[in-house]
Amino acid sequence: MRLDDHRVVITAAGRDFGRTLALRLADLGAEVFLSARDLAAAERVRDEIRERGQRHVHAFSCDLTDPAAIREFAAGVGRHTDRVDVLINNGSRYLEGPDLVSASDADIVDTVASGATGTLLTVKNFLPLLLNSARPDVVTMVSACGTAGHHRSDAHDAFYAAKSAQAGFAEILSKRLRPRGVRVISLYPPDFDNPDPLAEEWETTPRGAQDALTAQSLVECVLFAVSQPRDCFIKAFHFEQV
Repeated sequence: MRLDDHRVVITAAGRDFGRTLALRLADLGAEVFLSARDLAAAERVRDEIRERGQRHVHAFSCDLTDPAAIREFAAGVGRHTDRVDVLINNGSRYLEGPDLVSASDADIVDTVASGATGTLLTVKNFLPLLLNSARPDVVTMVSACGTAGHHRSDAHDAFYAAKSAQAGFAEILSKRLRPRGVRVISLYPPDFDNPDPLAEEWETTPRGAQDALTAQSLVECVLFAVSQPRDCFIKAFHFEQV
C-alpha cells in the first residue's frame, strides 16, 4: 500500500526499529514526525529520509519520561499539521537482567516511566490531533513480555512491568476509543532481527519458518492493519517464538 497523505508520528525513531519504521513509511509516501530523546539522533534519520527524496519529514526531541517534553512534542507537531493519522508508540527503554536487584532504582524508574507513563501521556497529548483525522490509528509496539505468562526473555522485571502496563492500557483504550473511530493496534513480538533497511541485508535476511521474526514482517503487519477498512479493528498481533 501507499501512505500518500498519511501523517505519521513515531516515537523513539532515532535508531533500531523506530528508524526502520521511519524509513519504510516515508518511502511509502507518509509525512513522518520523528522523536528521539536525543534530537541529533532524530535529525540523522530525518536527513537519511530527505536524502531518499522525501521532503515531508520533521525531527523532534522527546524524553518519554518527561511529561513536559511529551506535551512540547505534541505541540510542535501541531504547529505543522492539524491532524495525525497514525501514532506509533515505539519508545520504551529496554532493561536487561533477570535478577530484580541487579538494576538501580533510577534505571527501574526510567524503564517503567518511558514505557508505561510515556505511552499513556503520548496518546493523551496526541489524541486531539488523532480525532481530527478521518482514519486515526494508534499502534503500540508492546513485546512478548507484555503477554500474560511470558517468561522466556532475559529482560529485567521492570521491562516486563512496563510492557504489561502498555498491554493493559491498549486493551481499555481500544474499548473506549472505538466509538470515536480510533483503532488501537498492538504488536507483541519476541526478539526479532532488525537489518538495516538501507543495506543489502534488508533483502537477504532469511525469513523462513525456522528463522527469527524480522523487522520486515513487523512493518508489513503495521501496514496491513492500518490499510484495512474502518470496520476492521485488528486489536493485536501475537507471534510464535522460535
